[in-house]
Amino acid sequence: MLDLGVPMPRRIELDPSAVVLGGFIGERDRAILAGIDQVIAQSPARRLVVPGGGEMSVAVSNCGALGWVSDRHGYRYTGIDPLTGKAWPVMPQMFVEVACEAAKMAGFAGFVPDACLVNRYEAGTKMGLHQDRKEVDFSWPIVSVSLGLGAVFLWGGMKRGEKAGRVILGHGDAVVWGGEARLRYQGVSKIAAGEHKLTGTVRYNLTFRKAG
Repeated sequence: MLDLGVPMPRRIELDPSAVVLGGFIGERDRAILAGIDQVIAQSPARRLVVPGGGEMSVAVSNCGALGWVSDRHGYRYTGIDPLTGKAWPVMPQMFVEVACEAAKMAGFAGFVPDACLVNRYEAGTKMGLHQDRKEVDFSWPIVSVSLGLGAVFLWGGMKRGEKAGRVILGHGDAVVWGGEARLRYQGVSKIAAGEHKLTGTVRYNLTFRKAG
């Protein structure tokens, strides 16, 4: 049995290879938020331009060996932050541990992320349905961690037009998907206004991937 030293989280199966781990973060939330502050201090969160010329409503940064970026030339991973011209911040060890633990609990032992996308949502922002498919090896899962304001996670099908289910995510919840579910479409509905005691009017999401 996996012993993390914390109470086992609530478990909701979205798919045979996708799971929500409710309350997974537990008392590690303040340490993780401190890590987010450190990352953003080095590589500020910014709203990226998408290939079509529009701008994302969600502000993003990255940490780890690789970072996800977008501009008129497309979506890709890079080892250099185009805003600062420097390497992305080192991924905090707490981030690595959390991602590895969540993946193992979901049945994906051996996962070690080399990229962490930091998403900062404010009221009225959202993330449209999309696939994570710029990674080299789809055999590794995606690990997503929520902090702060609640959100409605959209769990779609393998095709863009398929109807998406809705899952309520709260502070400290994690979602892990891989295997046959790895390329499912997913997103986040528009964030409702609110206030959280640790993050104020903001929701943070950490998305861990093995990109290279």
